[in-house]
Amino acid sequence: MRTFLRGAGALLAGIVLALSALKPSIASAQTVDEIISRGKLVVAIDTTTPPYGFLDANLKPTGFDIEVANKMGEALGVPVEFITVTSPGRIPALLTKQVDAVISIFSITPARAIQIDYSIPYAGQSAVVIAPKSTAIKGVADLVGKKVGLTRGTGEDGLLTKAAEANPGIEILRFDDYSSLLQAMVSGQIDAMGGGDYGEIYLKKAQNGDAFEQKYVLKTFYFGIGVAKGNDNLRQWVNTWLFAMKTDGTLDALSMKYRNQPLPTLPVF
Repeated sequence: MRTFLRGAGALLAGIVLALSALKPSIASAQTVDEIISRGKLVVAIDTTTPPYGFLDANLKPTGFDIEVANKMGEALGVPVEFITVTSPGRIPALLTKQVDAVISIFSITPARAIQIDYSIPYAGQSAVVIAPKSTAIKGVADLVGKKVGLTRGTGEDGLLTKAAEANPGIEILRFDDYSSLLQAMVSGQIDAMGGGDYGEIYLKKAQNGDAFEQKYVLKTFYFGIGVAKGNDNLRQWVNTWLFAMKTDGTLDALSMKYRNQPLPTLPVF
């Protein structure tokens, strides 16, 4: 019987090893040397958040964050492999070690920093409330009785969810990506939306897009590059690289290219 159990155990172990070999390769928390030796940098991006990440006419990822990721690969001397995620999928991509880094308007918050580590800020924007010009909204009290859309898992999700809890009558509708949120705004599915201060630019590209405007600022967020918790080797290199990108004007040039405005003054920590 013992011989049978030992044989069965060995067989089970062999099956597990065989099945693990069929799983997709895992990026794991990489040091800089390991990434260079592997020959590629694996980065999580979101292609539904223009101008930071979107698909061009040839369905190729482009935008501010995409170009930052490519420049990071250039600095390391390796090509970049992109893994597309939605906003709620950014932290899981790091926790499951599917990517080396997340570069996807990843706002720096204490809650997220419990699970992952951030680089120094490389960009920032204000979260705002946008609605039709014909709708009078000056603050949170004016959202009562209205349907307010937002992208799930974003900074404005947290802010407007708290506002709704404190002000009964605000109906929150969550969308999985920013393009769906914009479509809901244009189609009249929602009365107002929480989004980035660039959202008005993309609404104007839609039919009747000029009918919308920013109403008020919720909060200014700053973006960091996310890496796995405890991956200090990669995080420190990223910080040094971002410092060089800031001081030589590269980040400002990218901001002007994709956002039509310079970067805000970025905090130092």
